[in-house]
Amino acid sequence: MMHVGVDFGGTKIEAAVLDEKGGFLSRVRTPNPGDYDRAIRDVCAVIARAEVAAGGNGERLLGTVGIGVPGSISPRSGLMQNANSTYLNGRPFRVDLQIALGRDVRMANDANCLALSETVDGAAIGAKSAVGVILGTGVGGGVVIDGRIVEGANGIGGEFGHVPLPWLSADEHPGPLCWCGKHGCLEGWISGTGFARAHEANSGQKIEAAAIVAASRSGDPAANESLERYVDQLGRTLALIVNIIDPDVFVLGGGMSNVDELYRRLPTVVRQYVFGGAWEGSIVPARWGDSSGVRGAARL
Repeated sequence: MMHVGVDFGGTKIEAAVLDEKGGFLSRVRTPNPGDYDRAIRDVCAVIARAEVAAGGNGERLLGTVGIGVPGSISPRSGLMQNANSTYLNGRPFRVDLQIALGRDVRMANDANCLALSETVDGAAIGAKSAVGVILGTGVGGGVVIDGRIVEGANGIGGEFGHVPLPWLSADEHPGPLCWCGKHGCLEGWISGTGFARAHEANSGQKIEAAAIVAASRSGDPAANESLERYVDQLGRTLALIVNIIDPDVFVLGGGMSNVDELYRRLPTVVRQYVFGGAWEGSIVPARWGDSSGVRGAARL
């Protein structure tokens, strides 16, 4: 049995075929078209290309199909919600794909897919509870307990990118305006774009997150200050999650997960804010990196 996973990202759509042991048989990408009807066609086409590349005959889908999406399906209406690819919102995306593909489709939030992938055979293998945190252009969160995704009663479980930054200092209030319409969401602070925004506000330097980290490593005082502030904000975030879920392990994905300094500094910060000050969990980078999303989708 082969398993097809699709990572429906903001800029690209990737399909991959995994064998029973989780090995890649093929991977195919296409740009996100930015249009609903074209997205349906493009997902079908990229799956077909991936299966042909994996040795299929192109006439019939070979295995299960799972899709990771930026947002979630409302359990009540069956419609997409909270997707930053906003043209998906309010549409029956899973049902329309099932009709177009002629078979069952399983769908979950992309951060949930990361958490699932890393629990099955990644950095969180064997963990009873794991929280996946995507720190990229935005912030995504996913929770897996006993090998199952926790989606919640309304399909928004783990969406802590849209809760406020905890333990605010005076200069952090009210926080940046988020695309969701509220001020101070974590996405505006601990995403890569939020990190760059805060650095520009404090230093006047408009540079990307990777350049800030490089400048910090070279001893630039402003970049050092920005990175220290970012570590503190992310540590506060993880402490808040510990106080609610207390997972065995946090798995970080997205561009900021490549910052090695985070893994050395964050545990101390988390202990400063977690209730009681006693915490011995783990914070690790995703084993599969950018592949975690598509692998988790295939695992659905």
